[in-house]
This record gives sequence, structure tokens and C-alpha cells, in this order.
Amino acid sequence: MGRLKAMPGRLAVPAPRIGAAAGDVRAQDRERDRVKPWRSWYRSKRWYALRSMVLKRAGYVCEQTGVPLIGKAGAPDSPVIDHVLEHKGNPVLFWDEGNLQAVSKRWHDSEKQRNERRRH
Repeated sequence: MGRLKAMPGRLAVPAPRIGAAAGDVRAQDRERDRVKPWRSWYRSKRWYALRSMVLKRAGYVCEQTGVPLIGKAGAPDSPVIDHVLEHKGNPVLFWDEGNLQAVSKRWHDSEKQRNERRRH
């Protein structure tokens, strides 16, 4: 008589149906980069040079509130270079110096985001 063999499992581990786990910032960034390839432009030498030029032009002062932009990354008074008109991946709008303004993180993350949400 033959040996009994174990039957293969019927249930496979399901593929995740939702995005990265909450708090997995790296995975969220990878997903955003996959969906929006233009995000890599923010890590280019060209962007850093343009960013520096915009900050110098503004005198390291928020162009919306007048707050000095002296904070470290993530601080409410840290500098953010904002696109006045959303570029949505359009390279002409993205790289246009006239479409950029130096603002505080606090203003960008509150007023600017609120205004953009209203438009959509």
C-alpha cells in the first residue's frame, strides 16, 4: 500500500489589498514615487539649486506671512518651496522660477493645502 501524502494547503496568504501599514513612511514614499514619477525631480541637483535661488530671492522670509524661514526641516518655520500653480507633473510649470515661492511649512501645510482641497 502507498504512503499517504499530505494534501497541499487550500488557503494561500492573500495579497495585501490596502497600501502600506500606517507609519510605514518609506513604503508610502515608494508608492507615491511609483504613481507620480515626477517626485524624483525634488531630489535632483537642479531642484536644490533652484530651491536655493528662490530662498535667496525671498531673503529667507515667508512670502505669504513674513515669518523668517529659520527652522530645521519639519519645524513650522522651516522653508518650503511652493509651486504657486500646481504643476501636476508638467515640467514647464515645475521648473519655472516664476511659479515658485518661499513659504513657511506652517503656511504651506495649512492655508495652501486647504486652498488646494477647495479647488478639487
